[in-house]
Amino acid sequence: MATMQLFAQNNGVEMADALRSNGKIYVVVICIVIILVGLLSYLFSLDKRLKKIEKENLPKN
Repeated sequence: MATMQLFAQNNGVEMADALRSNGKIYVVVICIVIILVGLLSYLFSLDKRLKKIEKENLPKN
């Protein structure tokens, strides 16, 4: 039982190690950053449009 637990505790992530050694991890990080920046800019523009529509539809007192 003890030897099975030792095999289960493999801490090395082979894909991440391979990407790091080839320098491709930076490509992955840049892609994630681009996607997040795109999503955030879309959400901010959507928020601006919604605020504009809300201001136009406010009841006049």
